[in-house]
Amino acid sequence: MVNDPPVPAMLWAQEVGHVLAGRARKLLLQFGVFFCTILLLLWVSVFLYGSFYYSYMPTVSHLSPVHFYYRTDCDPSTSLLCSFPVANVSLAKSGRDRVLMYGQPYRVTLELELPESPVNQGLGMFLVTISCYTRGGRIISTSSRSVMLHYRSDLLQMIDTLVFSSLLLFGFAEQKQLLEVELYPEYRENSYVPTTGAFIEVHSKRIQLYGAYLRIHAHFSGLRYLLYNFPMTCAFVGVASNFTFLSVIVLFSYMQWVWGGIWPRHRFALQVNIKKRDGSRKEVQGRISARQPGQEESTQLSDITEDGESPEDPPGTEGQLSEEEKPDQQPLSGEEELEPEASDGSGSWEDAALLTEANLPASAPALAPETLGSSEPSGGSVRQHPTCSSS
Repeated sequence: MVNDPPVPAMLWAQEVGHVLAGRARKLLLQFGVFFCTILLLLWVSVFLYGSFYYSYMPTVSHLSPVHFYYRTDCDPSTSLLCSFPVANVSLAKSGRDRVLMYGQPYRVTLELELPESPVNQGLGMFLVTISCYTRGGRIISTSSRSVMLHYRSDLLQMIDTLVFSSLLLFGFAEQKQLLEVELYPEYRENSYVPTTGAFIEVHSKRIQLYGAYLRIHAHFSGLRYLLYNFPMTCAFVGVASNFTFLSVIVLFSYMQWVWGGIWPRHRFALQVNIKKRDGSRKEVQGRISARQPGQEESTQLSDITEDGESPEDPPGTEGQLSEEEKPDQQPLSGEEELEPEASDGSGSWEDAALLTEANLPASAPALAPETLGSSEPSGGSVRQHPTCSSS
């Protein structure tokens, strides 16, 4: 019972199990590679969109505190200031990064916190001036606006105080006004003369301030308007576009690596071979046309030798001629084998005689050693002549 052979069904089940396990491992590996590739493409798409958004979108709003200063070398007994309040505001983040972007319109406003004191109510209208400067302190733009407190009657102030008295007592409200002065409706940065800072001056020596802030807000249009007002939709479209583009690149690369390319290379190789064959065919035809005069002369010499008109030719001349022509005819015969369609099939009897003479062995008779030095040919030697077959 122990040494019984295994049942065929068990063997089949084991083989099927091995095959299924191999396929499962292969599918699991392919799914893992596919999942990692998708995650990598998604991460790269998000990174590209974030880099584009950070480099293309300028600072939407910039709020900088304004600290006014004035001279104090005058008579302190008077309630007036010694000079107009002046402030210097830098338009650079951390001293290096610029707030303004080239070509982008900005709205520049000054926010003033003024208490509703009798002094401020008696100011009336006063002037606020801003002067933008570039490197070296050179003024490149100046703007001035007039400002005044909003008018409130005594009765209105009394009612407001009674209504908000509890908030005023606990410090949750104050009797002040926030004035927003628009200095530049559309200020554009010049790329050749960048703005590095601004001087702000209030033309009043009696003004009383709680604080002031310079606000710079960008006015977007076109693509920047869409990116600012519809950030989620633009982010989805941008990431999806990057993901699609990268997926197409990866798919084409995979097809090039696995299948050898979408367009197989044998077509281009076939075109190159056809061009080479045409060039070699033209070269062979040129060689044949160049050797036509020499072929005719060799044919005439063979005819004269057959008729016996020139017996003074030493034996072995034709053999030597054929031996000299062999190196020239050998590559020609090889080229004829490579390019069988080079000839048109209507060769003349001169071509046939030349080919026959080139392929026949040397026709010179073997001379005996004792006849090498004699000038007369031996009587028993018979002169052999090559035969030419004419078509």
